[in-house]
Amino acid sequence: MNKYIERLLLSSLVFGISVSSQADDQAELAKQSLNPVAALYSLPIQYNWNQKMGPSGDGIQSVTNIQPVLPFTLNDDWNLISRTILPIIDQHGLAPRGIADKSGVGDTSQSFFFSPKKPTEDGWIWGVGPALLLPTGSDELLSSEQWGIGPTAVALKQANGWTNGILANHIWSLDNNPANDKEKVNQTYLQPFLVYTTASYTSFGINTESTYDWEAREWNVPINLFVTQLFKVGKQPMSLQVGPRYWADSPEDGAHGWGFRVAYTLLFPK
Repeated sequence: MNKYIERLLLSSLVFGISVSSQADDQAELAKQSLNPVAALYSLPIQYNWNQKMGPSGDGIQSVTNIQPVLPFTLNDDWNLISRTILPIIDQHGLAPRGIADKSGVGDTSQSFFFSPKKPTEDGWIWGVGPALLLPTGSDELLSSEQWGIGPTAVALKQANGWTNGILANHIWSLDNNPANDKEKVNQTYLQPFLVYTTASYTSFGINTESTYDWEAREWNVPINLFVTQLFKVGKQPMSLQVGPRYWADSPEDGAHGWGFRVAYTLLFPK
């Protein structure tokens, strides 16, 4: 009887340790999924719907961003994080007689972050590097038709369920005479973010993805509210994010009012 009780207690202890370890892994994965420079392979697919565009305000645009994240180990202290954004665009009603109705690929944004593996003594996680604009657009109405380059940086803190920080970049055109009378690319991107994650790995957050065009002197300021749930299908971790967005500022022909976002992300922990 004593041996039976010992085995039962030992089994319970092992089971408890296993459950605790899995919970710790899930909590760490939830934190990593919110960190732009985490050493985490991931494939986010993000759908954005915007409205009230063009001179008449009847234009609608859908943008599906394919955003693979690839971490590389440089040495014992540093990682290199590659973040790519490839937009697939579908837009209608932006101009009379449908002359701006287009579907296709937009320009690719490529960022590389050199990031320390460990946070600072104050708990800051950060990364810096180059940002590139690649003219991959399939149509002149979906592309700047310019190569661009500039600096990018991110800084954030994660503690007690909270994640807060900012990601920023600036892109200058490498083309002094852009094709088709395009304005030279000269823009700043600012993305402050604040997220709280619960014990059930549900995250509630807010961010802006503001862009300032220095040539046109105009802002694009969508404010995004979102809920993200981390879960598994079999052994594959993934997340689903949904939420509304509101355009606080935009050019006259840009998006206005409310839109929404849905994002699905496959996560591949190392």
